Amino acid sequence: MEKSRIIIVEGPQGTGKTTLTNYLRDNIPSSNLYRLSGQKDKTNVGKIKSKTMYEALLRYLKEMQYIPMDLIFDRTFFTEEVYARLGYKEYSFTDVFHELYHNLISLNYDIYLFLLYIEDVSLYRKRLDREFHHDYQAFSINNSVEQQNQYLHLYTELKDSNINIIPLAMDDYQSAYEKVNQLLKIR
Repeated sequence: MEKSRIIIVEGPQGTGKTTLTNYLRDNIPSSNLYRLSGQKDKTNVGKIKSKTMYEALLRYLKEMQYIPMDLIFDRTFFTEEVYARLGYKEYSFTDVFHELYHNLISLNYDIYLFLLYIEDVSLYRKRLDREFHHDYQAFSINNSVEQQNQYLHLYTELKDSNINIIPLAMDDYQSAYEKVNQLLKIR
């Protein structure tokens, strides 16, 4: 029996996470899409809430690991780590992050982590100029570029792990889709 996949899409605001995860959900049969927004609480209590939430998520993933269904995530605890590193939180999340990461990679899935970025950062202006914004973190080009740099730094730290970590340029959606289709054997 083939392993089910966990497909995690991470990246800064405005890179196209929603666009890509919607594409994946529409093109991967037997898949579920989960959109996680994290905790608004930026205090140490927020760290406890986030830890509790993601530990519960990992228990759920463990229960689901032998069900033939791919699970697609628009953000997970990688965002929490990036936001804490950037000082958006009052705490360090690194200890919890490493524990969660270890538990994730111990599961019986093929795991793909797509770290989205934009080569032409001027595209952020167009993509961030939309009507609806979450109040979680201020939308700005500078924030997105800082987040992008931190996600790419995280890639260098994790690239030798036993999961598939793919930095994915999202300047052109069609090119990104073609790369994803090849990697995930879609169509």
